[in-house]
Amino acid sequence: MATIKDVASLAGVAVSTASYALNGSSKVSEETRKRVVDAARKLNYRPNGIARDLKFNRTNTIGLMLSDLSGPFYSELIKGVQDVTVTHGYDLIAVSSIGGRGSTAAKFLREKRVDGVIILAHNIENSIILSAARKDMPVVVLDRSLAADHVINILVDNEGGAYKAVSYLLSLGYKKIFYISGPKVSSDNMKRFHGYKKALEEQGIEFLPNWLYQGDFTRTGGYYAAKSMIMQSNLPDAIFSANDEMAIGVIDAFKEAGIRVGEDVGLVGFDDIQLAEYVSPPLTTVRQPMREMGTLAAQQIFHSINGIFPKECIFLDTQLIIRESCGWRKRKLSQIK
Repeated sequence: MATIKDVASLAGVAVSTASYALNGSSKVSEETRKRVVDAARKLNYRPNGIARDLKFNRTNTIGLMLSDLSGPFYSELIKGVQDVTVTHGYDLIAVSSIGGRGSTAAKFLREKRVDGVIILAHNIENSIILSAARKDMPVVVLDRSLAADHVINILVDNEGGAYKAVSYLLSLGYKKIFYISGPKVSSDNMKRFHGYKKALEEQGIEFLPNWLYQGDFTRTGGYYAAKSMIMQSNLPDAIFSANDEMAIGVIDAFKEAGIRVGEDVGLVGFDDIQLAEYVSPPLTTVRQPMREMGTLAAQQIFHSINGIFPKECIFLDTQLIIRESCGWRKRKLSQIK
């Protein structure tokens, strides 16, 4: 069986350097870390987990707590986290927060069943997170700003992304732009709503209460929001949906009613899930760097486990992805004429 000395020898580094590299320490360069990891894989090296666990009281497991394990939104995030946990020889457990305080996710936090936790679950209360976070169980939150010891915030510019989306709709000549909201308790949703309103206000467009429709970040929620518009005969020029799944539900409902997205009404989503590119019409959306976020979150967990505490808040930018659901070609041509 290969030892850490064998790995160090093959990689051409000191034993201490090999150990730092395999444990995610920032004391080694990325190039050295990759060389050591490659050597460990070639030798099929496995650390002595039992001895290490007894010494540090570790489970060799990282927890990923999500609002919904079934949604397509999470797949890239999970891949990003998994890339890092596998490299470090850790297991990854993804658990649902459905049920709030009584959920499996909340139990994992209370009982410290993992060595570190990444949270993207708006229904896990701040108090539960704050009581769980400690030196031997760092927490990374991806859906809120939470200042506390051993809590790291990785935040996407939700407000800025929404502002870009609505500003783009306005540039195409859309005026009456509705917002389909996610859950009211979601910090991400509220920031997107603020970005939406900011873009309208800058163009002197008054937001009206009947422009807001409640959804729940699901395809079904978007479908019923659009059905409500149709039944109330309250149709917009365009819609900004707080996520792609709801936007795809809007497309479903409008197709049933003979309303053509991209021609009769413009539509923009948020997230850039894989399906967004393949629906008809392809969905204009705001891309979140989900895989990069997952990778970064896991890296921060391992840095913290090794006693290297990063800055408390990291911000990631978004990108507007223009496709056909806004009818941009036709609208630009009509503006030229």
